[in-house]
Amino acid sequence: ALTGLPPVSPLICYEVIFSGRVADAANRPGWLLNLTNDAWFGRSSGPYQHFAAARLRAVEEGLPLVRVANTGISGVIDAHGRVRHALGLGRAGVIDSALPAAIAATPYARYGDGITAIILFVALAAGFLVTPRRR
Repeated sequence: ALTGLPPVSPLICYEVIFSGRVADAANRPGWLLNLTNDAWFGRSSGPYQHFAAARLRAVEEGLPLVRVANTGISGVIDAHGRVRHALGLGRAGVIDSALPAAIAATPYARYGDGITAIILFVALAAGFLVTPRRR
């Protein structure tokens, strides 16, 4: 356990890109930690896309996320997806930051992809009800 910090859900490398798989809904952590090696991306768009996916997971779960990448991009992201502190691609350094607060579990954190299935069902049902009938 990390003294003085809430429970954490560690995400190794690309695990952060999998929506709905980053936190246990039954034992919700207080924050997400993503440890990754983006060196193999080089100076392509890959590290930026990987960082953007991390921001999305923070928003989906309503949890702050700390991302540590050996070649960048590292950062502290709050539960709303705002980047509080960051070290850019290829930058060496230290981020000294308080951990942003978590917010209440979002609907996605509670129900996951079930929300998508419900919306799809409602849309299909509405489509059948609104479609004009032939005589």
